[in-house]
Amino acid sequence: MIRKYLSTIVLLLFGILISSFSFYGYQVVKAPNILVDMPDREIIIPTNATFHDIQNQFIKEEVVNNIVAFSFLAKIMNYDKKVVPGRYLLKKNMNNIDAIRLLRSGNQIPVNITFNNIRLKEDIGEKITSKTGVTVEDFNVALDEFVSENEAGFTDQNVIAMFIPNTYQVYYTISAKALVNRMHQEYNAFWNNERLAKAEALGMTPMEVSILASIVQAESIKSEESPIIAGLYINRLKRGIALSADPTLVFASGDFTLKRVLNIHKEIDSPYNTYKYRGLPPGPINMPFISSIDAVLNYNKHNYLYMCAKEDFSGYHNFASTLKVHNINASKYQRALSIEMRKARQNGN
Repeated sequence: MIRKYLSTIVLLLFGILISSFSFYGYQVVKAPNILVDMPDREIIIPTNATFHDIQNQFIKEEVVNNIVAFSFLAKIMNYDKKVVPGRYLLKKNMNNIDAIRLLRSGNQIPVNITFNNIRLKEDIGEKITSKTGVTVEDFNVALDEFVSENEAGFTDQNVIAMFIPNTYQVYYTISAKALVNRMHQEYNAFWNNERLAKAEALGMTPMEVSILASIVQAESIKSEESPIIAGLYINRLKRGIALSADPTLVFASGDFTLKRVLNIHKEIDSPYNTYKYRGLPPGPINMPFISSIDAVLNYNKHNYLYMCAKEDFSGYHNFASTLKVHNINASKYQRALSIEMRKARQNGN
């Protein structure tokens, strides 16, 4: 009889254990454990991260509700031995097995990279790599290698034109070399047959168009004036007249905070000084927008050779075909400026 009771108790205990393990197994595998009652979230698994790093990250960022259960299943599924870097989208109330399968698969979501308002080659890296796993240092090395090896005519002075300001999608794990090559591919795609035909009709290469577009962009506060200003500089180029563009002097000076160009700046000995040297400078003075490039390609045809800021300080320009008219416009602006400066001094007193 006692033996029978013992057998019954053992069976009951065994059943309880089996039920407990089954319940725990279900909890480990199927129960919600990722972002419990929280919104979906993008998470980054850094390059060279270890499983221990992932555990700490998930605890700190409150990604996992039960880190023990997550870690237990991750080890069974060998994720602890093969962490795959990348940017992943984890869903609200995700269970462990689905999350680990996603992280182990390397099925990333792309990141958007956007860049603009850049003047110098050495400043590109910080903007373009910020959402990727590429370091600025690695990017700069890859870009230097591209410049030294390419046969497309890109140099240290003009390679900034290869980067067409836009939004691009790449994966977090893209390499520095692949990122540079991707930008070269995008540049080639941008310069399609239609744009190439327009550049050829101008008698300019795509690079020359980009260089001129950078000057037009620096001169154009009002976008609707960009094609007019482009036409003005094209007229000067065709007639062999120096561009005499103030923004190129700012670039040549290296002082990008310079607000007013003086005669002393016109004496700077630099190929970017378009008062001293005729033709285009050796590279863009900024990273021209698509709209600025298209403004050059679709420039307004007119006879203007000169421009001067309007005396109403609206940001628009007065344009002139002759130096005589230009001097009249310049005098109007100087008088208005003198009045404004006098008022400012009086208010200061």
